[in-house]
Amino acid sequence: MKYKELYDYGVCGLRNAGIEECALDARLLLEHVCHTNRNDLLVHGERDVAEADRDTYLEYIEKRKQHVPLQYITGEQEFMGLVFEVNEHVLIPRQDTEILTEEALRFLHDGMDILDMCTGSGCILLSLLHYSNGCSGVGVDLSQKALEVAEKNAGRLIGRRENAADGADAPLIQWTQSDLFENIKGTYDMIVSNPPYIPAGDISFLMEEVRDYEPLEALDGKEDGLFFYRRIAAEANKFLKNGGYLFFEIGCGQAEDVRRIMEGNGYQDIVVVKDFAGLDRVVHGWKGMERHV
Repeated sequence: MKYKELYDYGVCGLRNAGIEECALDARLLLEHVCHTNRNDLLVHGERDVAEADRDTYLEYIEKRKQHVPLQYITGEQEFMGLVFEVNEHVLIPRQDTEILTEEALRFLHDGMDILDMCTGSGCILLSLLHYSNGCSGVGVDLSQKALEVAEKNAGRLIGRRENAADGADAPLIQWTQSDLFENIKGTYDMIVSNPPYIPAGDISFLMEEVRDYEPLEALDGKEDGLFFYRRIAAEANKFLKNGGYLFFEIGCGQAEDVRRIMEGNGYQDIVVVKDFAGLDRVVHGWKGMERHV
């Protein structure tokens, strides 16, 4: 089968299945299978596709027709210029969370200790460590399966340096299974979190790809979506160094509620940061009498 013919078959199948970005997804899946790029569709559309690649592509198209997220099919997603392994045990990293990561980087200094609460794939923590010097981090998640994904990503992106005592320039990384702060020790210069924040009653209205395939425990923010903000803001005080920062990603319409929660727990200079669509996306503040400068 020719490359262009296979692509057209994929587009048609996805369109008929109601996949909104059928042309893009068909192309990305074909490029993933054949190790090609978008130019091949234009320049080498008449090339023959190997039988094994054809069969794999057709299998992937069938999965996508069932609304399995493209990233779970390919097993990867780009985030902050890095490629992360993902599967059904972790949320797919999104551009929204890049806003959180970029904002945290503005306040991150060399040598800081970072705690990433609800780490999932580890994309936030590993990005912060990748783009800083001499920092160390702890990634926390209730799901052991999620932590296994994060550890794999650390091995690929940071190298075999996690938990290493040698190498002055090697960031120390620890992965901890914990119900929020239950198993956490020590204090940190920065705590970042993209917690579950979708109100329970809204879960059924999510896109099929999210509702049926991404892990529910990473989405469900309980009745009003604020359950984890309340717990984390209240408990983080005990684990932040004086002057340490707390960063949250937030959902639509949650900025003022999260601001009040942080104010009620003594955080200062609370800031709301918008995303590129002009929506409130990040809330952060700092603890104590004297902050880092």
